[in-house]
Amino acid sequence: MTRSRWTLADLPDLTGKRIVVTGPTAGLGTATARELARAGAEVVLVARSHGKLDDVRRSLEADVPTARFVPVIADLSDLGSVRKGADEVAALGPLDVLVNNAGVMALPYARTVDGFELQLATNHFGPFLLTGMLLPRLAESGDGRVVVVASQAHRLARRAPLEDPRTLHGRYSKWGAYGGSKLANLLFAFELDRRAKAAGLPVKALAAHPGYSATELVGKTGGVGGQIMHAATRLLGQPAHLGALPTLMAATADLPGSTYVGPDGLGQMRGYPRIVKARRRAYDADAQRQLWDLSEQATGIRYP
Repeated sequence: MTRSRWTLADLPDLTGKRIVVTGPTAGLGTATARELARAGAEVVLVARSHGKLDDVRRSLEADVPTARFVPVIADLSDLGSVRKGADEVAALGPLDVLVNNAGVMALPYARTVDGFELQLATNHFGPFLLTGMLLPRLAESGDGRVVVVASQAHRLARRAPLEDPRTLHGRYSKWGAYGGSKLANLLFAFELDRRAKAAGLPVKALAAHPGYSATELVGKTGGVGGQIMHAATRLLGQPAHLGALPTLMAATADLPGSTYVGPDGLGQMRGYPRIVKARRRAYDADAQRQLWDLSEQATGIRYP
């Protein structure tokens, strides 16, 4: 018997649910926020830019007039900004789902105000801190869920990013750094789920990836190569509303913790969402624990 595909028709009624989506101002984040709102959820929109956040909020309100959207400013590359934004979100009350969607991709080498490499800071350390600060509110819902949006680029990483995050080790590769940050996403999700279970918290963590999707991230990688890749992605990549389906499934379907969701097409590049497997490195329990310890030291947070 062929199993039916998961589609938007499978989204449950989310009336009364409060869901946080980071990076809602473009592509996958906008599509994710829109569909969650259409299903009845109150959606907290966490972004770094007032202008873009105001624009996307107005657009979403026009699309879903009955929905409630709550804007919150937080720059995930800046731990101080994350703390401020997390306090604002926590003040809203219990949370049902946190979707860690925001990220940057293949950018030139840069350091954040906290001294971290930009991609690892934005894609991992910021979400790690945000999740830790919101974990009590997720637990208050009685059935909290964290969804970490990863990428097939985690397969590019030769090893987990476990060195001193304030020191450049060897020659910088923007794609290598991106792959390492996306491997960190998976290591974090699986370790968070294990620790929540061990602590008896009513919170589970899952991960998802969008396959090869046409999003604005590709256009921001820079250079001639980035321009060519952007053009190819626009031609061959699946649209954002399809790329968001794995995230929506991970956020709402009846799935166990540590599930990884991605497209069902060849090479997980495109298609409808299904449960998939990550590269073996993502399931390395020692690397998961080491990255957790490193992340707590880097961000200054200790999870319950």
